Amino acid sequence: MDGESSSGGFVAAGLAQIPPALRAVVDAGDLSGFVTLIWRKGEVAQVNTVGRRDIEGAAPMTRDTLFRIASMTKPVTSVAALMLLEEGRLRLEDPITKWLPEFSDMQVLKDAEGPIENTYPAARDITVEDLMTHRAGLAYAFTSMGPIAQAHEDRLGPPLGTPLTPDAWLSALGSLPLSYPPGERFHYSHATEVLGFLVARIEGKPLGQVLKDRIFAPLGMTDTDFWCPPEKRDRMAKLYRMNPDTEQLEDVSFPHVDAQPAFEAGGGGLISTADDYLKFARMLLGKGEVDGVRLLQTETIELMTRSRLTDAQREAPFMGLPFWMSQGFGLGLSVVTDAEKHAWMGAGSAGAFGWPGAFGTWWQADPAEELVAIYLIQDSMPLGPEAVANLAARRGLGGRAALPIFQKLVYAALGK
Repeated sequence: MDGESSSGGFVAAGLAQIPPALRAVVDAGDLSGFVTLIWRKGEVAQVNTVGRRDIEGAAPMTRDTLFRIASMTKPVTSVAALMLLEEGRLRLEDPITKWLPEFSDMQVLKDAEGPIENTYPAARDITVEDLMTHRAGLAYAFTSMGPIAQAHEDRLGPPLGTPLTPDAWLSALGSLPLSYPPGERFHYSHATEVLGFLVARIEGKPLGQVLKDRIFAPLGMTDTDFWCPPEKRDRMAKLYRMNPDTEQLEDVSFPHVDAQPAFEAGGGGLISTADDYLKFARMLLGKGEVDGVRLLQTETIELMTRSRLTDAQREAPFMGLPFWMSQGFGLGLSVVTDAEKHAWMGAGSAGAFGWPGAFGTWWQADPAEELVAIYLIQDSMPLGPEAVANLAARRGLGGRAALPIFQKLVYAALGK
């Protein structure tokens, strides 16, 4: 690509293609808006604020808009666990029953889609590593099929916004059979919520306080939390979904709560901003250190960003897609293993890592390019029982098509 070089070594004409591409999605009525941020080699190369955080209130997206980042929470909770690992307070091979007796003597479904009474005893306990790699045999209602999916919804409530306390929720989850034996396969699940409550029990304080003390305060992530206080609510982006009948966006935002929630979902509950998450992503890219603050040792980050899935485990589809064709999964995040194959679904060098969120949020740190890209939207997808099976039939997916466009334009602006 020809053109003048921009900050971060990008081609200016290439970066200039990103805002109109995003604007076209908003103009088509597929999404309310975007905040995107691209950082490379020590500087922010581009920030885009497109569309509105509140359509009805005509409030524009701004750089400091707050988003529900959903499963982008998982790497944060995983870092807290890895800090305890470095301190010798947990090991990857430890059975979680050491702190969570709710998961003693687990039963496993004979058929993952069969009757929940039809089980056999698990051969071993779930380990900390099983939780961090989604190989615990646990489930989400929305990633499961058959009776176990509905059982999750009935006993636990929705994946975000359950009325249960952490202890009651852990007891309820522990009363359900596992979908698969511990360690057998990657099955996306409540594993990181369980990990978060395990960390909280070791620390003797709520997960939100652990994350503030260990991660948010040291990194200056002042806008990241499990709830949005009243004074910040006008900055919060509303959560929209495409109504299949009217083909219009409708507001499906979660109701605000009056205080720090009792249930802090380490797998998906955080609210954050582009600049706050950039600090976290840069810490990982910097092998545990950013701006003179070190949270983890280099070796621990290398452990976290190395795929632990077997070849057989990578053959199973994820969310109905051959996701692992070009990627693996480490401790709390995915990592690109084959850049050429990865081009079919996104962009990134071998070794690039990240993890997206259910509401369309995404980020990636690419060590080979010294690059962090962050993409924030609020597009609700169904998270009820068997939702994965219904995704293919879902209308109004135009908004989701914007992410690969953004990814490819970022890398094209590097001449890739």
